[in-house]
Amino acid sequence: MANTASAQKRIRQTLKRAARNQARKSRMRTFLRKVELAIAGGDKEAANTALRAAQPELQRAAGKGVIHRNAVARKMSRLSARIRKLGTP
Repeated sequence: MANTASAQKRIRQTLKRAARNQARKSRMRTFLRKVELAIAGGDKEAANTALRAAQPELQRAAGKGVIHRNAVARKMSRLSARIRKLGTP
C-alpha cells in the first residue's frame, strides 16, 4: 500500500482514469458491434448509418488516448471496404 499522500492520490487518479477509459472502450465496442451486425445482416443502408454513428465515437476514443489513431483509421477503412462489398453480388 502507498505510504505517502502523493502516492495515495496517484492511486485514486489511476482508478478514476481506468474506469473512464474502460467506459469509453466499452462504448466504442458497442458502436462497432452495431456496424458488424448490420454488415452480417446484409443491410447496406443500416451498415452505413451505423458506421457514420461509430466514427465520432472512435475518433473521440483516439483523441483521449484510449486507442491509437492509426487503429481507428484501420478499423474505419476495413469496415468501409466490407460495406462497399455488400452492394456487389
